[in-house]
Amino acid sequence: MPSPSPYPVVVGVTGTSAGLAAVRLAAREAVSRGRELRIVHAFTWSHPRLDQHYDRARRDATQIVDAAVATAQRSTPGVRVTGQLVDGLPDQVLLRLGRSAEMLVLGDDDLATLPWLPTGSVLVQTVARAWCPVLVARGGRPHAGPVLAAVDGSESALLALRQAALEGARRHVPVLVAHVAEQPGTEEEGREILSRAVAAVPELTDYTTRLFTGAPGPTLVRASSRARLTVLGPRGSHQAGLLGSVARTVLRRAASPTLFAHGRPVPGPRHAPESASDPVGAWDGGAQLVR
Repeated sequence: MPSPSPYPVVVGVTGTSAGLAAVRLAAREAVSRGRELRIVHAFTWSHPRLDQHYDRARRDATQIVDAAVATAQRSTPGVRVTGQLVDGLPDQVLLRLGRSAEMLVLGDDDLATLPWLPTGSVLVQTVARAWCPVLVARGGRPHAGPVLAAVDGSESALLALRQAALEGARRHVPVLVAHVAEQPGTEEEGREILSRAVAAVPELTDYTTRLFTGAPGPTLVRASSRARLTVLGPRGSHQAGLLGSVARTVLRRAASPTLFAHGRPVPGPRHAPESASDPVGAWDGGAQLVR
């Protein structure tokens, strides 16, 4: 068996429709990056030698991987794909594989239908703790539109903006850099946050900035309905815990595929041209747009 290629796109599957949507998205991402797609299913069994159902369960798990590989090949001709059954707890398997992956991709598993976000879920643990970017798939093919990058002045948000710049360039679409001012009277501070953010990411060339007012999480969720991809950090400047409040809301309810940024620090600042801001009324996301 050939050795796995370095830095593959890794997608975790469980046999659900959400998992197969993630496979299709991951296959497109792998081809666009020139990477191998690695499909994994984590298999856990407490006492295999003492359980008569172990062999059947392992065969079923293998069939989940095989079906996912076939889905990737059908949906994206030319994708280089391997499938693997990996023994271990799902979150631990994904976090370990993420250390040498270009990206982890997971399905959303209908989070929006749940009354709360289960912090112990594999998806939440992976989004919060991975070493590489984590892309969460949302149903069918992504919408047309720009890459939406949410910034709040934190280092995590700047890392997300750098990732958004790369994703916009790869997709040949502009980046919409958005900040949501939650309290009235903080608009000027919001404009400064936008200015500092774009100045800190020299890779960002094709972009507009947008300042919204409202509740940050719901506002970004509405804006995501017209985005090809939404990119943000897993937590803000002053938020502890696994995920920040905005990230939790966007993870549950975003309408577009959502990329949670992890990785290296952002490079130093540069001067931001004043002409970068170009408000477009169609992007008000249902919230008030501050011009």
